[in-house]
Amino acid sequence: MENEDYIKRIGKVIQFIEENCFRPISLEELASISSFSKYHFSRIFSSIVGLTPIAFVNQKRLHKAAVYLIETKKTILEIASLCGFESVSNFNAIFKRHFNKTPSEVRKEFKENSNFPLQLSKIQAELSNPLIYYRSNKNDFLRRVWKMNISIKELPEYKVAYIRHIGSYLDTHHAWSKLGKWAEQNKLFSTDQYFIGISLDDPTMTDEFACRYDACVTIPIDFNKNDQSEVLFKQLPGGLYALYPFYDTIDKFAITYQSLYGQWLPNSEYDADDRPCLEFCMNNPMNDPEGRCKVDLYIPIKKRI
Repeated sequence: MENEDYIKRIGKVIQFIEENCFRPISLEELASISSFSKYHFSRIFSSIVGLTPIAFVNQKRLHKAAVYLIETKKTILEIASLCGFESVSNFNAIFKRHFNKTPSEVRKEFKENSNFPLQLSKIQAELSNPLIYYRSNKNDFLRRVWKMNISIKELPEYKVAYIRHIGSYLDTHHAWSKLGKWAEQNKLFSTDQYFIGISLDDPTMTDEFACRYDACVTIPIDFNKNDQSEVLFKQLPGGLYALYPFYDTIDKFAITYQSLYGQWLPNSEYDADDRPCLEFCMNNPMNDPEGRCKVDLYIPIKKRI
């Protein structure tokens, strides 16, 4: 049976946005209201609502702004301020990107009996119950597949050496190439060590070229870290994880994340915990006949209270 807990928690966030979209709203604030880990909140919200939290907040603000444009004589500056936009230029840019018209053009066309009110009504209907997206995208077969393929594992802490990549997640092979050469020089081989990727940013919330990714290799306890300027070191937290074995092309990886957060987690006994996901790299896609990646994807979880 579909678990309603996630819908209620996201519903609280939506209500808060509706009541407070006239003022600045942070992701940390929304995550706190939802009682989800701030590290995973954006993925959960996007998977259930169909929009990122920021995009949803902006849609609510834009709807209010359009109503003000049509029903009042308030200035563009006043409307931008009333609807929570940082500046008139920011308001104009977001408004035009969404409606393909500037606020001034919309107000002028409405006065000339434009059909813009019909467009506005459609947007209002879409925003009235955004959780319809989640309910209409239920997939019982997919959930059965998750149940067959997902297992719960307890992982230990790992000491790792890593190289950070900043940019598109499709270009992380640059970091892996450097790390692979360093690991070989230091006699760290895949037969003895784990190679782990960590996607530190949600690409739906962060500009593609600002996304951070750590290419990591586990190191022995007695590994000598002196004179190792090519890499950085850290410890990855252990704990409870949900393991999903992924084997497909890298462009499908984001869909896997979305499905896990939008379908499996809400219908499981778990919440996402405030730790990074771990992507254990089990092959080199360059050596795969079809260029597919074999990744053991570990989602950090905790028992739902």
